[in-house]
Amino acid sequence: MLDVGVKAPDFTLPDGDGTEISLDNFRGKKVVLWFFPKANTPG
Repeated sequence: MLDVGVKAPDFTLPDGDGTEISLDNFRGKKVVLWFFPKANTPG
């Protein structure tokens, strides 16, 4: 977990279409990350 005011390290994840998206693509913008479990899995 990051402390308030600490910048997150850059990372890359696939979007819903499988395109690789880097956090750096959003530098200077507000970003909300939403993680959810895959359908029909516990979580």
